[in-house]
Amino acid sequence: MSEEHEELEHLNSSDQEQHSTETITRVTGMYKEWFLDYASYVILERAVPAIEDGFKPVQRRIMQSMKDLDDGRYNKVANIVGHCMQYHPHGDASIGDAMVQIGQKDLLIDMQGNWGNILTGDPAAASRYIEARLSKFALEVLYNPKITEWQSSYDGRRKEPINLPVKFPLLLAQGAEGIAVGLSTKVLPHNFNELIDASIKHLQGKRFKIYPDFPTGGEADISNYNDGLRGGKVRVRAKMHSPEKNTIVITEIPYSTTTSSLIDSILKANEKGKIKIKRIEDNTAAQVEIVVHLPSGLSPDKTMDALYAFTNCEVSISPLGCVIEDNKPLFIGVSDMLRRSADHTVQLLKSELEILLHEVEEQWHFASLERIFIENRIYRDIEEEETWEGVISAIDKGLKPHIKHLKRPITEEDIVRLTEIRIKRISKFDIDKAQQKIQALEDRIAELKHHLEHLIEFAIDYFTKLKKDYGQGRERKTELKNFEDIVASKVVIRNTKLYVNREEGFIGTALKRDEYVCDCADIDDIIVFTKDGTMMVTKVDSKTFIGKNIIHVAVFKKKDKRTIYNVIYKDGKSGPSYIKRFAVTSVTRDRAYPMGKSDKGSVVHYFSANPNGEAEVVTVNLRQQGSIKKLKWDIDFSEILIKGRASKGNLVTKYNIKKVELKEEGVSTLKPRKIWFDDTVQRLNVDGRGELLGEFKGEDRLLIINQKGIAKTIIPEVTARFDDDMVVLEKWEPKKPISVIYYHGEKELFYIKRFLIENPEREEGFIPDVQGSYLEVISTDYRPMAELVFNKPRGKEQPPNEKVNIEEFIAVKGIGAQGNMLTKSKVKQINLLDALPYEVQEENESENDEITTSKEHLETSQQTDAKDEPTTNKSEDNNLPEPPVDDTGQSSLF
Repeated sequence: MSEEHEELEHLNSSDQEQHSTETITRVTGMYKEWFLDYASYVILERAVPAIEDGFKPVQRRIMQSMKDLDDGRYNKVANIVGHCMQYHPHGDASIGDAMVQIGQKDLLIDMQGNWGNILTGDPAAASRYIEARLSKFALEVLYNPKITEWQSSYDGRRKEPINLPVKFPLLLAQGAEGIAVGLSTKVLPHNFNELIDASIKHLQGKRFKIYPDFPTGGEADISNYNDGLRGGKVRVRAKMHSPEKNTIVITEIPYSTTTSSLIDSILKANEKGKIKIKRIEDNTAAQVEIVVHLPSGLSPDKTMDALYAFTNCEVSISPLGCVIEDNKPLFIGVSDMLRRSADHTVQLLKSELEILLHEVEEQWHFASLERIFIENRIYRDIEEEETWEGVISAIDKGLKPHIKHLKRPITEEDIVRLTEIRIKRISKFDIDKAQQKIQALEDRIAELKHHLEHLIEFAIDYFTKLKKDYGQGRERKTELKNFEDIVASKVVIRNTKLYVNREEGFIGTALKRDEYVCDCADIDDIIVFTKDGTMMVTKVDSKTFIGKNIIHVAVFKKKDKRTIYNVIYKDGKSGPSYIKRFAVTSVTRDRAYPMGKSDKGSVVHYFSANPNGEAEVVTVNLRQQGSIKKLKWDIDFSEILIKGRASKGNLVTKYNIKKVELKEEGVSTLKPRKIWFDDTVQRLNVDGRGELLGEFKGEDRLLIINQKGIAKTIIPEVTARFDDDMVVLEKWEPKKPISVIYYHGEKELFYIKRFLIENPEREEGFIPDVQGSYLEVISTDYRPMAELVFNKPRGKEQPPNEKVNIEEFIAVKGIGAQGNMLTKSKVKQINLLDALPYEVQEENESENDEITTSKEHLETSQQTDAKDEPTTNKSEDNNLPEPPVDDTGQSSLF
């Protein structure tokens, strides 16, 4: 320290010589304690709520101020803010903002005026223009000064509560968010009624689960909620639908967004080319209504997925349960928060009961003394007493023979209260009424003691009453669902064009003078093959060098098993030629993959990319060399097994190939694609999740019918979306009739009809657009059966049930036909029975046999491992035709 002091003096002296007004002061030591003190203050006094009542200090002070001013009428918020400044030392702006946030949660404050809009983000009016008072719920749940612990305010002039005696899991109901120094908190809001139900379950010793419920509604995936602890995540989506072909309507928005921020994110994604929209309208008032208009020809289902992928229509929220307990931060899950809250409520209720019991016992004690005092005319004993001490003594002496049944000794204070009884009251004293009052107090004492002995049951009844009194209209707003993962590359709009310079070996979006390849997105990967057999996958860029003599360029789809590449290539400068069929499902980006084993000198003789596994027939032409007799023959790619990318392939010939020509276009050698429907996420998939809908070829469609009586068919794309009221989802068979029984609202009778889908490109309704009409029964069986259960006529026997063969009852008509009346009798119930047997006649068997080739060639070989390493197969040449024989009698494979 002495050396530092000398150095400091030397610096000061030198500075004084140059600048007499400047001084240097060491301030490092000041911050050794100050920063920790500041951090502790922010954590404890500003940003993080207490676990006991769920309030931050400013919120607690606002609620106490509202209680101080409460007279049942509305108070100007400016007045409440001014009063709160007696407790809160941080200015009116912070108090006003915090009060608006409490009010917008619509639980504790009864609001009047413009308090802002959580949907649009519009701010509240100035505090001098809006009014507030405590809600009935707040008055019942938040306050009891008899069990509240108090402390001095910041200036010592008033007393403020350390914690309010909140008898409800308020922190979980309202949620909390705060950023302190070194830590933060984010407790998501939960549903009012579900919190009460969970509290009751906890008190009953049962297990419970609670999940977030957001005031803005929307949909939430809570599969990774992690009980609200650090590391959890909640995905929240806007709720939207497509009422028309070129329109998407957003009706609910994700929590933490507003309609303004949502629209801005949509416009930004449109500017970047991620999505394509025509225009957007915000019709939000009391409810959210954002209308997105799409250009013609754009799929609404795909656009909805793109909105989730590239805009704030889907947001990810990371909860972090951090609260203050005993002046220390505590990281805790929402389940533990609720358990502690329920247990704390039980203790508060116990304290209230004990205080109330003591008060009632005191009332009983004095009522008993008063009766003894008046009934036994003890007041006459004090007439001759001249001193106060004598009065007290006389009353005490007069009471002693009659106080054996009292539950505590008589104090001087009791006697003083007796002397304060007025003569008028003594003269009108009614012994019977006094006894009734004492009996009522005894009943009340017994009731309170019963509650204390059965405290858990009392707490359960308390929570049940809260739900009954205040739970109406607080149903869950956010729908809990499991979300499918949206692959951005599958839903992004192709916002740029891809070009190629084949000779020089460049690809990119800036080569506008060169050959156009296709539209692509700036997040796409591109797969490229060159004449020397090199394959590479690279990211879209303005200009990228691949290698000279490019023979194929396309957008690469990861895990695509249906795009099959048919190749005949020469392996190395002097090596033999091979034939192979393979799919490319995964590769390392920007890595060059050779076609064969040799890195140099390889040449591709023939190449084709087939999006549905087509297998063509080609003609191989050899160069004239030596004494080869057969210089030309055909090869059918359908006879070649589909293997991994790294497989060597089958030997074609060891001689030089002159050229390979296409002889015959191919047909698909892949099985129809199996498609499943996952009811959990309401989406199609090809991964085997959910219910198998069938095997689909390119022209096959899905039949969808909903409860409103609307039928349509769609191409089974994995981006398709489905409504919750869907009643039929199956593979569409055009010649299979649909049978329907519906109720005609105007005629008040049931009708039956059968029809075919006449226009698969259009959705059509098959129930009359009449109020009261509804779909009762629908069947897609060939020969359905139904059972009618009739109402019992008054005074008569129950009529027997009637079975109806729908196929015989009515012929197949148009979808717009009304159908036939089912019965004139009053129908109680209609049941769909097991259908009659029907044999489907197979058609075009010869055509099917032609399309599906030999069984070994229909499926992709599974011999390549996950890393796509090459595999060897000693018998891989056995499927090829007989090889030509040269003059020496030695055979070569072609």
